Amino acid sequence: MNTGAKRSLLPLLLFVLLFLGSGLYFQSQNVEYAFYQLPGHVAILPALILAVWLHRAPLTQSIDVIIKGAGNSNIITMCLIYLLAGAFASVATATGGVDAVVNAGLSIIPPAFILPGLFIIAALVSTAMGTSMGTIGALAPIAVGIANQAELNPAVVAGVLLSGAMFGDNLSIISDTTIAATRTQGANMADKFKENIKIALPAALLTILAYGLLTSDSPQISTEAYNWTGILPYAAILVLAVLGLNVFVVLLLGIVLAALQGSLLADYAMSNLGKDIATGFANVQEIFLLAMLVSSLSEFIRQQGGLQWISNQIQSVTAKLRLAGNKAQQLAIAALAFISNLCIANNTVAIVLTGDVSRNLAQQHQISPRRSASLLDIFACISQGLVPYGAQALLLGASFGLSPWQVITHNYYCLILLLVALGVVLARRQPSQAVSG
Repeated sequence: MNTGAKRSLLPLLLFVLLFLGSGLYFQSQNVEYAFYQLPGHVAILPALILAVWLHRAPLTQSIDVIIKGAGNSNIITMCLIYLLAGAFASVATATGGVDAVVNAGLSIIPPAFILPGLFIIAALVSTAMGTSMGTIGALAPIAVGIANQAELNPAVVAGVLLSGAMFGDNLSIISDTTIAATRTQGANMADKFKENIKIALPAALLTILAYGLLTSDSPQISTEAYNWTGILPYAAILVLAVLGLNVFVVLLLGIVLAALQGSLLADYAMSNLGKDIATGFANVQEIFLLAMLVSSLSEFIRQQGGLQWISNQIQSVTAKLRLAGNKAQQLAIAALAFISNLCIANNTVAIVLTGDVSRNLAQQHQISPRRSASLLDIFACISQGLVPYGAQALLLGASFGLSPWQVITHNYYCLILLLVALGVVLARRQPSQAVSG
């Protein structure tokens, strides 16, 4: 049984080697966005072909396995949420929401608080948008100008931006990592947010303090005109989600609020609404397809015992750790997410890949769904913020004319978050909780 189970992991290994290997190769050739030259949803196709061959069953049966995996109810739900989240982000951006958040923040930041202020702005924007890459893309040109205007170390400014972007990537209720973590663990989004913020907020406060110590008086930063109402749709979906309203309703309301706000107060043409929603759908196409194909690959591995074999190996290792309660298993879930992301440099994919194994560990050791979802999301995002070949570090390096290594060495938030999260896990036993939907 072990031989077949271990053999079922070969397609996953092939996917990792193709994705990581192509990225390292293109990076050695100084190609921009090296790790995105071979998109994940293309790199996984040879792995699926290998999985079909190893299945040793009639082709129609193997196709049934692919369809069963891709059609998993959690995955389909996740993908529908991706579509709505993408649509909201697109409409809110088109109606001036991002510009409003950025300029409102810049207008109230004291010169002596510029670095902590930039962190807070990036954190708010990424929490509102649900994407670290979108946050960096929106703020990097502004941050480059601030670094030049205030004569700040560009590597530090880039690190501040990366820190804030990863805060929201991890915490936002419309982030693809949050969606993946909650759906794979059977957790409620509001519960996961409340669990997550207990760890993320202390880390953010310590990060603000750290960047504050690096800040000296700087010239006043110039800002553009903005409309406060552009912030309202973002604030609304955050409040409604934390209150426990169904995420589909929350996102649909967010789209409507963003469009109405833009139409009534920001000269947004409602005739563009359909196009902006379609743009949002297109923006999440890659992660939509990849989530389905990864689930198909996972179904092959699950049916052949590969996931159970991984779970058994983890439990045999964690059993040797003399820790009270289920702390060792919580660390195992954290390590799964962290190491998987080191291999793939995509935190959402890392969560989807390790979701089933993590859920099994959580259920067997009385770890609540919200805690396992929080751990998966936190440690995948920590890893993503610290890899120099991640999209975030590469984009910031290109924007500031820096090496990605220089960027990640000033990402204090992810380092502090790592310490805080480990401290929370080791400090006390997490109580059990029934699985929530």
